[in-house]
Amino acid sequence: MVTKSGRVEEASVESSSSAVEWGAIVGGALAAVGVSIILFTLGPAIGLSAMPYSFSFSETPPAAFAIGAGIWMIVTQWLASGLGGYLTGRMRTKWVGIRTDEVFFRDTAHGFLAWALATLLVAALVALSSAVGGAAAVTAGADSVSAEAAEQARQAAVSFGFFMSLSLLIGAFIGAVAGAIGGYHRDAD
Repeated sequence: MVTKSGRVEEASVESSSSAVEWGAIVGGALAAVGVSIILFTLGPAIGLSAMPYSFSFSETPPAAFAIGAGIWMIVTQWLASGLGGYLTGRMRTKWVGIRTDEVFFRDTAHGFLAWALATLLVAALVALSSAVGGAAAVTAGADSVSAEAAEQARQAAVSFGFFMSLSLLIGAFIGAVAGAIGGYHRDAD
């Protein structure tokens, strides 16, 4: 039956099982983590290869490296989120007898969940490596830090936190949309 808005009413088929397919979500998240690791190691290689042989900080300030590293981290996060979300949408089984808007929502949710799991895994890896690196720095014995250096570090941490939070929000959106696109391509085949 066609409604006044031109939509065709579809019969809804309810299921007692969950609509979340964890296999596809874990697969997409692991792919995103793998791509993140590859790109995190590729970034310094590109940056170091672009440096001249006779490098000094008087010619290129450290802030330039920080900006380049920040941009690379954002690009890495967005690319990995897109790939993980897309794979999640493509890998889940096809739902039959479900309205189109519900399938779109589920694919979007699967992409978002893959992004969330990948983000948690990468955060755990970063925290673990930071803990190991911090323990090594403590045993090496650190000298006192000047007030100016401490203020610069604080400002850098605030900027990093703000831009990384914004990047993560955009990455969540990219992962969710990529999940919907992957689901659309799966159903189109």
